[in-house]
Amino acid sequence: MPDPALLLELAHARMPFGRYQGRLLLELPQAYLVWFQAKGWPPGRLGQQMAAMLELDHNGLKDLLEPLRK
Repeated sequence: MPDPALLLELAHARMPFGRYQGRLLLELPQAYLVWFQAKGWPPGRLGQQMAAMLELDHNGLKDLLEPLRK
């Protein structure tokens, strides 16, 4: 069972740099996350969040975070 606190955090996390700066990680295109996976995730919490977001997206579970955005 996923940690509810982690899911809530993912639903509100924002990209702090780059092309999608300021956008929710939830809104990042899958291709962008796949590119980071190939090149290497950013260090720390952001990298962990982005990897989790790709995993959710890959498994078709990204929409589960939508209700948590509110």
